[in-house]
Amino acid sequence: MRTIKTKIMTEFKGDKRTKEYKEWKKNYDKESKGIGDVVEKFTEATGIKKVVKFIAGDDCGCDERKEKLNYLFPHYKPNCLTEEEFDYLSERIGKLNTITVDEQKALLKIYNRVFNDKRELTSCNSCFLNGVWKKLERIYNEYI
Repeated sequence: MRTIKTKIMTEFKGDKRTKEYKEWKKNYDKESKGIGDVVEKFTEATGIKKVVKFIAGDDCGCDERKEKLNYLFPHYKPNCLTEEEFDYLSERIGKLNTITVDEQKALLKIYNRVFNDKRELTSCNSCFLNGVWKKLERIYNEYI
């Protein structure tokens, strides 16, 4: 989703001082960073935010709560698989019941890059298969 936004943002041709550009940019800058942005959009749409601002004033703590919620519950945006990663996963889909240390290292390398994470090796095969492997399978299935 982010690559589409970036592509669209770079495609605008015209004077950036115009009202048209400002309206266009406003629509594309509203991408949610996390659950805090989702809550804010909901409270604005339902009128709750206006009521809270009326009762508590402009400094009601909403912005701080929004940033805290975005920090605690961000929207993760996985990166795309490379062709080599896709090929590596397709060789293992449906065949992974137990996992060797070398396989775990290779899969963790893919997982950490795709999900911008820093997971490490674990001795618990079922933990690895139910966490890392399930997410990689979901990403892989988006390609087929």
